[in-house]
Amino acid sequence: MPDSALPPVQFVGTGSYLPEQMLTNGDLEKMVETSDEWITARTGIKERRLAAENQATSDLATQAALAALDDAGLTAEDLDLILLATISADMFFPSTACLVQKNLGATRAFAFDLSAACSGFLYGVDLAKRYLETGGAQTVMVIGAEKLSSQVNWEDRNTCVLFGDGAGAAILQRGDESTGRVLSTVMGSDGRQADILKVPAGGSALPITPQVAEQKLNTIYMAGREVYKLAVTAMRDAALEAIQAAGLTAEDIAMVIPHQANLRIIEAINDRLGIPKERCFVNLEKYGNTSAAAIAIALDEAAKSGAIQRGDKVCLVVFGAGLTWAASVVEW
Repeated sequence: MPDSALPPVQFVGTGSYLPEQMLTNGDLEKMVETSDEWITARTGIKERRLAAENQATSDLATQAALAALDDAGLTAEDLDLILLATISADMFFPSTACLVQKNLGATRAFAFDLSAACSGFLYGVDLAKRYLETGGAQTVMVIGAEKLSSQVNWEDRNTCVLFGDGAGAAILQRGDESTGRVLSTVMGSDGRQADILKVPAGGSALPITPQVAEQKLNTIYMAGREVYKLAVTAMRDAALEAIQAAGLTAEDIAMVIPHQANLRIIEAINDRLGIPKERCFVNLEKYGNTSAAAIAIALDEAAKSGAIQRGDKVCLVVFGAGLTWAASVVEW
């Protein structure tokens, strides 16, 4: 059960941003040996968005952040903390969060990045909750933003069909008992499985050289079958743990918002949780896998479309490289 001695923490605004350029399955048919039928059947993805050449991850994040501020009726000066989850940072340093802080003019905030791959946004929600509960901050923005098109090997038909660019943001504050609250958060990781989903080169272990670039070792590598099996189990277990920690059962959950990576994974999670597909929010077909941004974008769309209503119990659950996983149950 949630600790009633701690102040409630609530979402007060959400926002998202998707670049204008669209890459359809038909477009990919002209680039690699694949087909719309093959991609749709195996992933559920029909199209994805690509950032412009002059757009960096910080630019996508800034637009999502502005939308969240507008939704919350706040200004950048109200922010105490900016947490930005990404695996496609503008550069090694400074943090992309600091670049977003500059863009927003959030002069009062301190800012830093999180690297937990697709799980990053919910890792950020957990951290935001702890800062707010302990009084370390009064208003926290959590952003998930990615320009994965800069890391994709466009010659690898097994991975290039999966990923897209975008950003989502949410603002959390202390609330009161009548306004809904974050009921539970769960996080986990297993570094023993780090090699099955990674960008091998570009860091200190394997710096970029002409030979490394020629072998495209600075692009996304994924062992798909292994990722699928581990993702289904980890997401199911995390969701059930978060639901139990909130003092609820799966029947109490009005909507599951899962990581938007693969429709087969989402359907397997629904089946193992015993939750019908009508109570699962999916926008994967429009955007593909946007990693840390995916669940943030989905949450914003679910809220803006009316798919979730005030008072609904919502379960957010993710899985990503690391391996990492996380879940949160929210009373909206």
